[in-house]
Amino acid sequence: MWRYIVTRLVTACAMAVLATLIVFLISNVVPGDPVLAQLGDVAASDPATVAQWRAKWGMDLPIWDRYEIFLSGLVRGDLGISIATRRPVLDDIEQYAPATVELATVSFVLSIIVGIPLGIAAAVKRDSWVDSLARAISLLGVSAPTFWLAFIMMAIFYGGLEWAPGPGRLDPMAFPAEGPTRLLLIDSLWHGDWETFRDAAAHLVLPSIVLAAGALGLITRTTRAAMLESLQQDYIRVSRSKGLRELVIVVRHALPNALIPVVTLGGLAYANLLAGAVMTETVFSWPGLGRYTFRSAAAQDFPAIMGITLVVSATYLLVNLVVDLSYAALDPRVRR
Repeated sequence: MWRYIVTRLVTACAMAVLATLIVFLISNVVPGDPVLAQLGDVAASDPATVAQWRAKWGMDLPIWDRYEIFLSGLVRGDLGISIATRRPVLDDIEQYAPATVELATVSFVLSIIVGIPLGIAAAVKRDSWVDSLARAISLLGVSAPTFWLAFIMMAIFYGGLEWAPGPGRLDPMAFPAEGPTRLLLIDSLWHGDWETFRDAAAHLVLPSIVLAAGALGLITRTTRAAMLESLQQDYIRVSRSKGLRELVIVVRHALPNALIPVVTLGGLAYANLLAGAVMTETVFSWPGLGRYTFRSAAAQDFPAIMGITLVVSATYLLVNLVVDLSYAALDPRVRR
């Protein structure tokens, strides 16, 4: 067991170092000049000003010297200074990350509590109307483009029916109290501010449904396929021959063996939700990392882009590590 854990930790560390190299090279060899993009036409025509800005941001150094400076800063927790905001990238990420984490977590929980029971029901009631409904929902969730689904939801429930609040994380006149987590749902509960809690929950409904649609479809399909395979095993037939109730067979015998691929997909789905909220946050004016990423890419702000990409890479590595370690809890063969 300990050898398994140490192997996974060493592999994760090696992948983290490799990720820093890949992120740095991609960010520094793509076409475009971030200095010229920030200076504008008048200042960019002055060679002295351009040279001064290149020296300020280290653009005049060889690429491997810049990578060494980047690594040394990364060890100290310094992701550099954003060219667009003139603030430390880490401060920007700390400001925008809570909104994305809250949206992604609510979307992930929604996809889990709906997708797993729906996949189980579809496998148990194979070829019934429940199975057809589950396959239709999963197909719609996987195939519908995020931006299209977001605009449709906004047009129907905000513009047409007026059931949902407007874009954003809160109403414009709301002033939530500062909390320890910067997550509105948790901090409002911490302070007993039920009005802010209801407002934040209402603003989360539409973007969380849109963001959860793709993960919901994948989790439903994976759960259904894994359950169908488990229900056809010999130990299930033996359990039925012993007279066990169908609910006991499904929950205690078939489901634990079907959860391993679902856990794998679920971990990757959560990382995808954290990293892939750009379109959802843009449409719903959600002040998270997605909008920050979009603005940084438009401004060719390479320190911000590298910082965000490293955070996303670290998220994937951490999620994969947690998923790998959870196998030991689900499968006794891994512990041995």
